[in-house]
Amino acid sequence: MAGGQERILRGRIKSMQATKKITRAMELIAGSRIVKAQQRVTAAVPYSEQITEVVRDLAAVGASTDSPLLAGRAEIRTTCYVVITADRGLCGGYNAGVQRAAEGEIKADVLSGKDYTVVAVGRKAEGYFKFRGYTIDRAFGGFSDNPSYADARAIGQHVVSLYESGAVDRVELVYTRFITAGSQEVVLRPLVPLSAETVAGGDGKAGSSDGSGGDYEFEPDPSTILETLLPRYVEARVYAALLNAAASEHAFRQRAMKSATDNAEELIKNLSIIMNRARQDAITTEIMEIVGGAEALGSGKTPDVRYVDLLGASPVPASQHGDN
Repeated sequence: MAGGQERILRGRIKSMQATKKITRAMELIAGSRIVKAQQRVTAAVPYSEQITEVVRDLAAVGASTDSPLLAGRAEIRTTCYVVITADRGLCGGYNAGVQRAAEGEIKADVLSGKDYTVVAVGRKAEGYFKFRGYTIDRAFGGFSDNPSYADARAIGQHVVSLYESGAVDRVELVYTRFITAGSQEVVLRPLVPLSAETVAGGDGKAGSSDGSGGDYEFEPDPSTILETLLPRYVEARVYAALLNAAASEHAFRQRAMKSATDNAEELIKNLSIIMNRARQDAITTEIMEIVGGAEALGSGKTPDVRYVDLLGASPVPASQHGDN
């Protein structure tokens, strides 16, 4: 019985040691990818800031702001939620946090009598909302840990077409914002229509108030340029959200795999202690059996054998009986 238990425990220890190697490798891989993802987030900031500045300057020099992307709807009947999650699991509560946040907004819309649709980015979001019967307009996946601008362009063009066609009245981004390697937060950000404050208040690069500076000349006119840049601005915001989500995914996965590795080490220690106790119990039992058998053999005495005279004489001890 003890030997069988020892074999079972030894097998479980080997299994946990193999699991520990896998989780440790995944932890190191995620840690190395965090640095690259964080560099990509930082590298995308200048483009985002520059396109925002250009859009503001165009609005400041008199570009028309009658674009559908800037004109909000009088009544919000349908909201599109762009939910950005991972394609894979093993990243702790990363996916669950985004899914719960989006689901809470959807339930609030349903209770208030409004309609909704979901654009799922990441296979986990697609599977989660499809399994629960939510309305999914379109799903994007396969690039959550390493998104490209082409992926952001595809998502941006799709949501812009939804808004311009009147299928939805508002588009919201739900993703995890990367702050540091140890801090991330789930955020809900409006995407379309763009707020008026975003394109207002630019200096227009139009010279000083005394007229000493010269104005820029735009070719084509500022309104046409603004119409062209607004979709690019939406794509830039989606791209920034994808990069933040990718960096957050790696950070969550690193922490989850580190926790799994630590738990595996603790379980291996506990199983080793249990196995050693079982082996010691088995050895102790065998020693007791050997000692008990030896004592039983060593304490035996020679029996007193007597011969009985068939003629009626008294019994004669074996030592006095002759060989007659």
